[in-house]
Amino acid sequence: MMKNVIVSLSAVALAAGLVGCATDSTPTPTMSTGKIQKQSFGQTPDGKLVDLYVMTNAKGAVCKVMTYGAIVTELQMPDRAGRLNDIVLGFDNLDGYLKGHPYFGAIVGRVGNRIAKGKFTLDGVTYQLATNNGPNHLHGGIKGFDKVVWAAEPLESSGAVGVRLSYLSKDGEEGYPGNLKAEVIYTLTDDNELRIDYTATTDKDTVANITHHGYWNLAGAENGGILNHELMLYADQFTPVDDTLIPTGELKPVAGTVMDFTAPTAIGARLKQVGGNPVGYDHNYVLNGGGKGLGLVARVSEPTSGRVMEIWSTEPGVQFYSGNFLDGTLKGKKGVVYNQYHGFCLETQHFPDSINHPNFPSYVLKAGVPYKSTTIHKFSAK
Repeated sequence: MMKNVIVSLSAVALAAGLVGCATDSTPTPTMSTGKIQKQSFGQTPDGKLVDLYVMTNAKGAVCKVMTYGAIVTELQMPDRAGRLNDIVLGFDNLDGYLKGHPYFGAIVGRVGNRIAKGKFTLDGVTYQLATNNGPNHLHGGIKGFDKVVWAAEPLESSGAVGVRLSYLSKDGEEGYPGNLKAEVIYTLTDDNELRIDYTATTDKDTVANITHHGYWNLAGAENGGILNHELMLYADQFTPVDDTLIPTGELKPVAGTVMDFTAPTAIGARLKQVGGNPVGYDHNYVLNGGGKGLGLVARVSEPTSGRVMEIWSTEPGVQFYSGNFLDGTLKGKKGVVYNQYHGFCLETQHFPDSINHPNFPSYVLKAGVPYKSTTIHKFSAK
C-alpha cells in the first residue's frame, strides 16, 4: 500500500467580486491589468461576446483562459532548458471550439463524467437527463458548462494572477434540479502552478461534480503522442466498468493488473492490454487520500522535454483518459492533426455515476450547503 501525501488546504489569496459578461455587439477593447490582459476572442452564434484572459507570471509562463466554456486554451511551461511550449490541446480560434470538440480544456458540469442511462433519483424524485454518450449522460448533457459563456474578472495578488469565472445554471437546465451558482478561479502562480478552485451553491437539493477537462501533452501539443509519458497515480484501487464505461460498483485493487500506476510507468507500456473500443484507458482511480484534504493525485514526466506535472486535489477520484477517441479528424493549434493518444486527461472528481452507487462518495449537493473543490497542477523540469 502506498503512503498517501496530505497537506492542509490554504485559503484562496485573491480578492472577491463578480462582473457581468458583455452581451452586446460592441467589440471588447483590449485591457491590460498588470500581468493579465483581456482580449476579444469573437462571439457565439447567439451574439454573446467571448473574451480571452492572458495571464503571465514572473517566470514568463503563460496561461490563456476564455469565457466560452471557461476553457484553458493555452498553457506555456518551460522545459529543462527553459524553453516555453504550449502543453495543452485546443484550437487557435473560437470557431474551432464552436464546431464541436471532445471537451478540450473545458470546465464540465453540472456533473462531470457519466450517469447511467441519464437517470437518478433524489429526494424521492426521479430525474431523466439527456443520453449524449451512447445510453448514458456525459459531462452535463447537450449544453453543459463547456458550451456556455461565463462571466469573468481578472484577479491579482502577491505572487499570483488569476481569473474568476461564474455561471448561473438555472433550475431545470439540462434536466438538473435547483438554481446552481457556480464559480471557478484559475490562478497562475510565480511557482509555475495552475490552481483551480471550484465553489457552488444551490437553492434546491441537486447533484454536482465539476471538473477541468484538460488534454495534456508535456512534450508540447504539436509534438506527437503521449505514450512515452511516465505516469504515477497515488491510487491503489480503481472502479471497473461495463462496456458502456459505467462502474460496476466494485472497488478493485490495481496490483497485478494493467491498471497499476503505483510506480512510474509509461502510459503506452500496457495500453493494448487494457481493451475497450477504442483501446485505452478511460477509468476512474480511487485516490488513497479519499478526498480528505489536499492530497497528491499523480506525477507525470516526459523524458524528451524533462517537464514534470504533479497534481494535488481535494477530490476522492481521478479519471485517467489516454485520448482513445482522438481519431485524426480534428486539426488543432498550428494546424496539427490530433491523432489517437495525442493527449491525456487526469480529471479530478467524484466517481462516475456516484448518484446511483450508495457505496461511492456522494456528490449530492444540499440546498444552502457550499460546494468546494481544489486542484493544483505543479510544473517543473528535470
